[in-house]
Amino acid sequence: MRILIVEDDAALARSLTALLRGAGHAVDHVARGKDALMVVGEEPYALVILDVGLPDIDGFAVLQALRRRGERVPVLMLTARDALDDRIRGLDLGADDYLRKPFAPAELEARIRALGRRRGGDPTPELIVGTLVLDRSAGMARVGSRALDLRRREWAVLDALAIRAGQIVTRETLQAEVFGYDEPVGPNALEVNITRLRGKLGPDGPAIRTVRGVGYLLDAR
Repeated sequence: MRILIVEDDAALARSLTALLRGAGHAVDHVARGKDALMVVGEEPYALVILDVGLPDIDGFAVLQALRRRGERVPVLMLTARDALDDRIRGLDLGADDYLRKPFAPAELEARIRALGRRRGGDPTPELIVGTLVLDRSAGMARVGSRALDLRRREWAVLDALAIRAGQIVTRETLQAEVFGYDEPVGPNALEVNITRLRGKLGPDGPAIRTVRGVGYLLDAR
């Protein structure tokens, strides 16, 4: 997923970024609420991880502004506060989940996976496209009984296509969802990952079809 972290603690932001990129996500980071309001809507984020205690405007105000202007991106709020009223307030303003600091990385990853499945319209851990099975909780993929050894970017591309199986996904959409804006990527990075995926899916897996001049489609047949 393409994830935005809104966190003013530089050390925590670096740790979260490394953790989530290691799990295959594209991650961007801003430290101020006003910056978050500027970039959300311009980039196709699948999730915003939003700290409550920001230096300019607090996370509640950011969340409220996002929902008022119609942004439906899932928001996971982070807070050092333990007050029940704060948790209720965040949820009432439109937060999708709430996590108190300090937290275990495994719990954060599990909550992100759950929100990602909800985004794809399928809350179950497994996503099935023909002979392809993506276990998004375990981060494993197989074609039939054959396990696929996928790099993190290959997984991200395949997941983005599988969520929309049978639909054309534009090249621009894939690029924006798979790569963060500060990640150094070559001009043919997407095509390289598509080529590798085709080889790994093989003749017994669903085909990734090129729609010339538009994008790609994972054939669900």
